Amino acid sequence: MSDALTESTSVGGWVRVALDVPLQGPFDYRATALIPIGTRVIVPFGRRKLVGVVVDNPAEPSIEVSHVKEVEQILEDLPPLPEDWLRLARFAADYYQRPLGEVMLPAMPPPLRKLSAYQGKRSGLGPVARLDARKKKPVAAPVAPDKAPELNADQQAAVDTVVALTAFKPVLLHGVTGSGKTEVYLHIAERVLAAGRQVLLLVPEINLTPQLEGAVRARLESVLGPEGLAVMHSGLADGERVHAWARAQRGQARMLLGTRMAIFAPLSELGLIVVDEEHDASYKQQDGLRYSARDLAVWRARDQNIPVVLGSATPSLETWHHASRGHYLRLTLPGRARASSMPTIKLVDTRRLQLKQGLSPQLISAITERLERGEQSLVFLNRRGYAPVLHCASCAWVSHCPRCSAFTVLHRAMGRGNRLHCHHCGYQAQVPRACPECGDQDLEPMGRGTQRVEEHLAELFPQARISRIDADSTRRKGSAQTLFAAVHAGEVDILVGTQMVAKGHDFARLGLVGVLNADSMLFAHDFRAPERLFAQLMQVAGRAGRHTLGGEVLIQTNYPEQPVYQALLRHDYAGFARHALEEREATGLPPYAYQALLTAEARELAQALAFLQEARQLGADGGFAGAASITLYDPVPLRVVRVANIERAQLLLESTSRPALQAFLTEWSAHLPAVASQSRVRWQLEVDPLEI
Repeated sequence: MSDALTESTSVGGWVRVALDVPLQGPFDYRATALIPIGTRVIVPFGRRKLVGVVVDNPAEPSIEVSHVKEVEQILEDLPPLPEDWLRLARFAADYYQRPLGEVMLPAMPPPLRKLSAYQGKRSGLGPVARLDARKKKPVAAPVAPDKAPELNADQQAAVDTVVALTAFKPVLLHGVTGSGKTEVYLHIAERVLAAGRQVLLLVPEINLTPQLEGAVRARLESVLGPEGLAVMHSGLADGERVHAWARAQRGQARMLLGTRMAIFAPLSELGLIVVDEEHDASYKQQDGLRYSARDLAVWRARDQNIPVVLGSATPSLETWHHASRGHYLRLTLPGRARASSMPTIKLVDTRRLQLKQGLSPQLISAITERLERGEQSLVFLNRRGYAPVLHCASCAWVSHCPRCSAFTVLHRAMGRGNRLHCHHCGYQAQVPRACPECGDQDLEPMGRGTQRVEEHLAELFPQARISRIDADSTRRKGSAQTLFAAVHAGEVDILVGTQMVAKGHDFARLGLVGVLNADSMLFAHDFRAPERLFAQLMQVAGRAGRHTLGGEVLIQTNYPEQPVYQALLRHDYAGFARHALEEREATGLPPYAYQALLTAEARELAQALAFLQEARQLGADGGFAGAASITLYDPVPLRVVRVANIERAQLLLESTSRPALQAFLTEWSAHLPAVASQSRVRWQLEVDPLEI
């Protein structure tokens, strides 16, 4: 051992630090004091300084001692991250083929990983210390206590079964819409909290958190205390996220409610994880670390040896398959919790009908009837904007985005005139006064979005109170909560909405749901499209008739004989799943196979395809572990090839063995940076992709 090494280790030691950089890491540093694993530190990296996490205390550095730099600052405003959190991060890094630092640091609220929060003119005490020093900390508004309703026999059986579990067990809670799954969650959570353990409750979307937060506070504050619930999602300000994270890491938060990011919250006394609407694609991150929060929830429950409850009226086919094979325990809530029946679903055959702005005479008549009865109606169209495209009838010109291989969508803005928006890259432009190709001034919107449907409904029903809820109407912070509150308060007669209104909401006066343009998903190239369509329609149908008599759902379609629609008529998820799984098995698709997707981006499509072809050849000839079990398909352009002037292509990998695929990806991906550096491309490897 060298003198320098002896001197350094006698004073402090060596530490291995994970950093958020696109290099494998972790990286070795010299410490002048003993630093516990899980501690955040500030270290020099090249010409920069970065916040990192200590993940090991090696006996010796992995590089020449003279090249090892010193830790500059130890961040002690929070306790070290617990060992179970470190295990979760390591698993995610290994499984999703990402450097450890690219998992750990992005999982934290931004101020906890930013150098400027600790060093610089405005850093002061640091983000956590500043919150601790505040006399007035963020406190939730008080809510009136709510008495728990009496459970029906199926709900009580589900609660008793889960509470009796003393070790890891994934539980699929399959209940029809309105069956009272939330009540089951709350009853189980109450028992777990009373036993002194923590609870993690995941929801798929931000707009579902206010309603559920209110229910949790009203029902569980006696066991949680006024500060026992924390909420975590990307819509919160940085200070609010730091506050929630700090309370979780210190053990002050006994229950955490959040979206997918909350799966990485440091909760070292977990006793239960619940994933509501487990089928929802929102649980899959689509940039950076492309993880599935649902799958990580199952892994985390296994690691902690606790139950995990996956709830849904329309479970993912993967989860249903696990339950059918006995890997998951399946509990069923076959009927609605209240004295109400499932809504009647009807198919409106539009092939011979004259539609008015997409509305059939049957739907218009049904809305009229509900207005006369003082009930609400929901018109569901999963397409925002005024019209999908602007076109010229004279020369067939259509509005294209100059930066993407996609149409621009016509939007109408109050007081600002009409504009064309690209929903892929954000490009905006004013509507041209005349056709750019032929000069004809009679440009027409083609098709319809939520804005156009809202406008037409206002013409048909001038006395009705109409509201629209979509990504455009809820851009401002708090706007979604305000709009949903108006619906719940009965201040809206007709609601026009996208998928934002399709799940999780309990509208007391909603008696009718009308579905427009459902056929657009029938013939999509994605093999998961029928599953998504069935889930989406079953979920939105479930908003009708929860508290009213005679709930009704009208689905307009040109293809009423399609199996997806026929299963919907019967409310038959099990039948749909059985048929879909038989098709998947016959074609060798998930869950009977495992996939990974390599995506490449470049200025020219030829560059992206060349990189993917070279990567494919490397996989075929490289002799990597598991290669004999891997199918590498030909590289192909993405459906929307160009986004923001960047061309995109993809390479699909598939195997019937998950371990073989993982072993192959680990070795193969280590060679991809060298291939990419020669090709001038950016690349992303995704495991278990949901969109291909």
